[in-house]
Amino acid sequence: MAYVVVFLGGGLGAVLRHLINTLSSRMLGTAFPYHTFFINVTGSLVMGLIAGYFAFKGGSSQHVRLFLMTGILGGYTTFSAFSLDAALLYERGAVGLAALYVLGSVVLAIAGLFAGLALVRAVT
Repeated sequence: MAYVVVFLGGGLGAVLRHLINTLSSRMLGTAFPYHTFFINVTGSLVMGLIAGYFAFKGGSSQHVRLFLMTGILGGYTTFSAFSLDAALLYERGAVGLAALYVLGSVVLAIAGLFAGLALVRAVT
């Protein structure tokens, strides 16, 4: 059942992301990735609101958490999960690990993208 809950939430999050991508491109153009910027910031804000609510108020089922956080926000943006992980490391006092996680994730993700592009260029 948990997989179904995540599947349904993920679909909703992906549709919302596509809607924002489309509207942003039409309204603001494509010279700057406004859509991704907006999605990353709002997804992280919502992740903070939900995680804070669950941490301080509790009382929600695992399926509700999976639907909202893994499903909807996972389909909307994985940046929210990245932000939560970094914040949790920082909150635990692991400031160095948090910095390593943030810097390493950004640098290696971009390097991975360039490596993938280079590999495709090399074989085509």
